[in-house]
Amino acid sequence: MQGNSNIRRAFWRGYRDCAPFLLIVIPYSMLFGVVARDAGLDLLQTMSMTVLVIAGASQFTALALLQDGAPVFIALLTALAVNLRMAMYSAALVPYVGHARLRTRALMAYLMVDQAFAVAVKTYDERPEMTPPQRVGYYFGCMCLICPFWYGGSLLGALVGQAIPAAWSLDFAVPVCFIALTAPLLRSLPHVVAALVSALAALAFAWVPWSLGLIVAAVIAMVTGAQVELYLKRKAQAQA
Repeated sequence: MQGNSNIRRAFWRGYRDCAPFLLIVIPYSMLFGVVARDAGLDLLQTMSMTVLVIAGASQFTALALLQDGAPVFIALLTALAVNLRMAMYSAALVPYVGHARLRTRALMAYLMVDQAFAVAVKTYDERPEMTPPQRVGYYFGCMCLICPFWYGGSLLGALVGQAIPAAWSLDFAVPVCFIALTAPLLRSLPHVVAALVSALAALAFAWVPWSLGLIVAAVIAMVTGAQVELYLKRKAQAQA
């Protein structure tokens, strides 16, 4: 009984910890609903994409490419590349929740979103005393707050569409969201260098058709960050 009580407390802690992100998730998801309808998707197509993908960055990327006349294959490939960060998120979570049963991990993978991942990893690092079941409970608490609002916001945006005044500028949520996610994670020199390189490379390769420059920038940033980390490890070993 005590164990179940601790898991419930961890769940509700995760639920509360993710609450501030609703200020970003709601307008962000509403914006997707509006953009999807403007791009020609009907309500069923819009909500199917929202429920099946649950990844704002790749959803917006695919829509933008399709509106620009890019081949469907290119749109899917680019959206997949943008979403590859989820694979890195999964790898980062293995030490904390890798003990869970396969079906539980499959559900966790489906529900994974940027905001909940960032909050969960930060909490796991700050609270090493959490038991494995508490970590799983905390993770689901984070996800169970974000995902329903993502679905609901997308539906609302798709339904009201053009009724949303342009003065509301819902697109503010996109950069604010990723700044809020990225800034707390820049805790080491390799992270900072990778972030700077990715920004500079994205600007340098902005001319590449169909936004493929983003993929180039991501690869360059990951390689650079890894090399900086290796350099620091070798330097520490040499000084030891």
